[in-house]
Amino acid sequence: MYLTLEHLTKKFPARGRAGEVTAVDDVSLNIEKGRFVTLLGPSGCGKTTTLRLIAGFEFPTAGRIRLDGQRLDDVPPNRRDMAMVFQSYAIFPHLNVYENIAYGLKIKKLTADEIRRRADEVMKLTQLSGLADRAPNQLSGGQQQRVALARALVVEPKVLLFDEPLSNLDAKLREEMRFEIRDLQKRLGITAIYVTHAQEEALVMSDQIAIMNQGRLVQLGTPEEIYEQPHSRFVADFIGLSDFLPARVESYDSRVAEVTAANASLTVPAKPGLARGQSMWLFIRPNDIEIVSDQVERNVLSAVVRHATYLGNCIDYRVALAGGLELRVQSDTRHRYAPGEHMRLHLPVERCRLIAEE
Repeated sequence: MYLTLEHLTKKFPARGRAGEVTAVDDVSLNIEKGRFVTLLGPSGCGKTTTLRLIAGFEFPTAGRIRLDGQRLDDVPPNRRDMAMVFQSYAIFPHLNVYENIAYGLKIKKLTADEIRRRADEVMKLTQLSGLADRAPNQLSGGQQQRVALARALVVEPKVLLFDEPLSNLDAKLREEMRFEIRDLQKRLGITAIYVTHAQEEALVMSDQIAIMNQGRLVQLGTPEEIYEQPHSRFVADFIGLSDFLPARVESYDSRVAEVTAANASLTVPAKPGLARGQSMWLFIRPNDIEIVSDQVERNVLSAVVRHATYLGNCIDYRVALAGGLELRVQSDTRHRYAPGEHMRLHLPVERCRLIAEE
């Protein structure tokens, strides 16, 4: 593996120096060369601290970091052959675009011709040609972000680190920059580690997503694996919209399981390790639930509409089931149900998942 984190742990003194707070807890992660890996999780989950440990801005309490066979645990940031794009851009306000981009090359004491060649090349790559003499305050948010990206790329790092770089941009520009960054990373074949709490960003940009919670790595997989096969309720709930029903396993074979949920008998895909009488969560996405007629009989629940919200491409329903349970259902706009109306909900077998109680 190209970049390896081995049982990485970081503890900070607690407020008042009474004990310690574990920010990163025994994280192990292997990253292949040229991959785009996103650290994703809620605020305070340890993702930014993990990135800072990789960059060398923090040193681990325990564990090891290796890059291309070299141990980096106590190597200072300027000798790690990495570059970071910050949330605040960190552009020097007294330098123009060219000077900002060339700054790292001057520190490396490259020749003037080499600095000019590499700076021109990376400005063309990041669509900054023609803006070399502009001051930072004369640039748009997207252009400033490109300057920060160009400054990181021009030093030709082995690993490019991103600390929520798009969070200060408006929604439309943020979407455009996602694709620009991903396209650049692919074309250059550079290894990238990206920190964000935005689920859609992670799904769009990543080869792999590492979900973190309370300092621990709880699941690693492709965007499709994370979305379609979450290992826990936390992951299922954090990625996308989710519905959960408490369920009891009644019987099972190698293919399917019969469970009781919301006072109904439902068929769901089986999974290893099931036991009769076991309490589980039945998990399904709101857009996978179908509103059906009386002709459908299997895997159907009766519901009453509590709220209906028009979202443009769909109607978002909050519905009540037997026993006081609630579901969220998203359906097309061809037929609308009003609060108080009854509906029949079909939970397609292949779209259901069983998740163990935590």
